[in-house]
Amino acid sequence: MTFYPTDRLALFIDGANLYSAAKGLGFDIDYRKLLEEFRKRGVLIRAYYYTALVEDEEYSPIRPLVDWLDYNGYSLVTKSARQYTDSQGRKRWRGDMDVEIAVDMMEMAQSADHLVLFSGDGDFRALVAAVQRRGARVTVVSTVKSQPPMASDDLRRQADNFVDLADLSDIIGRPSRLPRFIQESRSERERHHEDDESEADAEA
Repeated sequence: MTFYPTDRLALFIDGANLYSAAKGLGFDIDYRKLLEEFRKRGVLIRAYYYTALVEDEEYSPIRPLVDWLDYNGYSLVTKSARQYTDSQGRKRWRGDMDVEIAVDMMEMAQSADHLVLFSGDGDFRALVAAVQRRGARVTVVSTVKSQPPMASDDLRRQADNFVDLADLSDIIGRPSRLPRFIQESRSERERHHEDDESEADAEA
């Protein structure tokens, strides 16, 4: 990543897109490490995190993360997700944050030197070009190493820098948490394997 110590940085994290990219690579984002890493890279002005929330749900899996981010240095931008029914008749939720990201990036281009966009969505190509015309540099963080790739070719070509999320996994990632029953069955298998080995050693 090409950063200068005097760069005024702003981060724009498309929450759903970054989650999908990290999941495709098999790790979770450690948002404390992410913030620490970019604070080392320059003068961090703002770190925005965008996500849609399902209202009136007793428990939302994303709520604890959103609350933590809100208290730990991130600027939260949220809106209500809209419910719709897909072609199979299942209830789904939609919450597009593209407009909010675009407005904030255009505004921050006036005061930041370097904008970092955590999204591979090709719809942002025109936005990145507009920000560059205002004099700011743009780094895009996404991945082409997942199946399918998450980063649009058009967006990668438009950005000043492209960083593959896979290359940041050791810096800002932690292993994906497996469901408890998988962890238990795995540790059980490992225990049996160790028992087998010790029996083989005794026989030898």
